[in-house]
Amino acid sequence: MDFAIGGIAAAGASIFSNPFDVLKTRMQLQGELRARGHHTVYYKNVLHAAYVVAKTEGIRGLQRGLGTAMIMHTVRNSVRLGSYQWLSDRGFICDEKGKTIFYRSFLASAMTGAAGAFCGSPLFLIKTQLQSQAANTIAVGHQHGHAGLVHAVKRIYSQHGIQGLWRGADAVMLRAVAGSSAQISSFAKTKDFLREFEVFKHSTFLTAFAASIVGGVFQTLVIAPFDIVSIRLYNQATDAQGRGLLYKGIADCFIKIYKCEGIPGLYKGIGANYMRLAPHSALCLIFWDVLKDLQKKYLSNEIGTRHVL
Repeated sequence: MDFAIGGIAAAGASIFSNPFDVLKTRMQLQGELRARGHHTVYYKNVLHAAYVVAKTEGIRGLQRGLGTAMIMHTVRNSVRLGSYQWLSDRGFICDEKGKTIFYRSFLASAMTGAAGAFCGSPLFLIKTQLQSQAANTIAVGHQHGHAGLVHAVKRIYSQHGIQGLWRGADAVMLRAVAGSSAQISSFAKTKDFLREFEVFKHSTFLTAFAASIVGGVFQTLVIAPFDIVSIRLYNQATDAQGRGLLYKGIADCFIKIYKCEGIPGLYKGIGANYMRLAPHSALCLIFWDVLKDLQKKYLSNEIGTRHVL
């Protein structure tokens, strides 16, 4: 049940965050390996990008890859949040008083985040390629031309096999280690802090909402460079052997972005990234906390009913 709760929470959150994910992906691919001022700027900022996409591709353009994104977040977070809760229930993360032990929470977040990222990597790959597909007048990055999730799976598998579907998994696992550990650890520690105040003691929703905002800030700052590297590796064109034509791997991607685009290049789309992560993290973690509370109440009522009988 812990795994199902994590997946349901993330799928619900992705409906609201997906438009920002589309905008983030487009902005991260804009001016790929080009110095500032030496490429066409289609997307000036988040609001301008939203206007351009909606005007050119319609509202549906802002929800490109939504179905794939929902499945991906379900898979990733079923593993990530479910495994984290499993460890928490067995006393690995908290002390005798129920307080979060930071280093244990950090390690658990990193490990479960990497596991979730590995399981969801093929879907992340396809989601990225679907979201980058745009009208010719505003297209950035390589255009893969997938008709949808099923078509993409068949196409990638027929060309490069299972290995092709997990291309770039190492980068997204590193991204997940950075992001998940920053998010869940800061979320858990912030909840502990807030519960010291009377206003937060009796409101799961308010406590989770406030803590998720803090978690989103930490996650965005930590994850940004790893996120753009993952997006670039996933979206690049490949040769007949499935090797990337622009980047050989994680280190090569970091170096080339830094050399060609500078430090700002590693933080492209950070505004859109926060606007995606903040609501997604908030909704995901709030849904997660609320669903866990409902599960506990249901189990308590069930045990009480059995005692009565």
